[in-house]
Amino acid sequence: MELPACHHPLNFSSTTTSSHLVNTRVTVSQTTLIPIRFHHQPSPAPHLRHSFTPMDVQRATIAGASLVEDNGSPETSSPINIGGRIGEVKRVTKETNVSVRINLDGSGVADSSTGIPFLDHMLDQLASHGLFDVHVKATGDIHIDDHHTNEDVALAIGTALLQALGDRKGINRFGDFSAPLDEALIHVSLDLSGRPHLSYDLCIPTERVGTYDTQLVEHFFQSLVNTSGMTLHIRQLAGKNSHHVIEATFKAFARALRQATEYDPRRRGSIPSSKGVLSRT
Repeated sequence: MELPACHHPLNFSSTTTSSHLVNTRVTVSQTTLIPIRFHHQPSPAPHLRHSFTPMDVQRATIAGASLVEDNGSPETSSPINIGGRIGEVKRVTKETNVSVRINLDGSGVADSSTGIPFLDHMLDQLASHGLFDVHVKATGDIHIDDHHTNEDVALAIGTALLQALGDRKGINRFGDFSAPLDEALIHVSLDLSGRPHLSYDLCIPTERVGTYDTQLVEHFFQSLVNTSGMTLHIRQLAGKNSHHVIEATFKAFARALRQATEYDPRRRGSIPSSKGVLSRT
C-alpha cells in the first residue's frame, strides 16, 4: 500500500482538514479498499491469530499482482488453489496395483511403500528435496522382477503431476539444478512444456544397487516423462559409485522440478508460453 505523505501535518481541529484529505492519494493493490482508521484497533485474540507461511505470502503476492496492472486498472486473475495443487491417481493392471498422491505445495512428507526398497529411498529424495508431499503405495509382481512395478509407479507419478499442474498458469515452467553427492555430480534441466522427451546420459558402473536393477533408472524417468508431458535432460558430470550417481540424479530432479512448479510473481497468473497454452498436444 502506498500512502504519499502530506506536506503539512493533519490538524483535525482545523477547517483545512477536509482539503488535506481530499488531496491525499491512496493506492492499493488489493481488490478491497480498507478505510484508514486513526483510533487504536485491539489485537485479535491469540486463538484467532494466523501465522502466514512463505507459501501463503507467495500466493497472496501473486493474487494481488494479478489483479492490478501497472496503471492501476483491474485485469482478470485466475484463481489459485490455496489448498495446494494435488494430483491423485490409482493405476490397476494384471501386474500391479498402484496408488499415488502428490501435493506440489507440500512440506516434504514422504510415505512410499512400493515393495522395492531402493525405489522407496529415491522417492524419499523426491519428496524431501522437492518439498512435495509424496504418497505412493504399490504392490506388483516383484517375484518376477521389479520392472513392472518400477514402470507403473513412474507412470502414475507422471499422471499425478499432470493433474496437479492443471493449466500451469503462473508457474516458472523451467527448472535447472546440479546436485553433488560426494564424487558424483549430476545436472538436470527440465521444461514443463507439455511435450514428453527424455535425454538421458548416465553411466552407472554396476548392474545392481542392492537388488535394484540400475537399468530401471532410465525406464523410470522415461515413464514419468511420457505421462507428465515433460522435457527432461539428465547429464552425469562425474561419479563412480552407482548409489551416489542415482541418488544425486533424484535429488537434482527434485530440485529442478521444485523450481519449475513454483509460482513466478511477475507472471501474474499467466501461462508461461508465448502461445498462451501449455498442453500435451
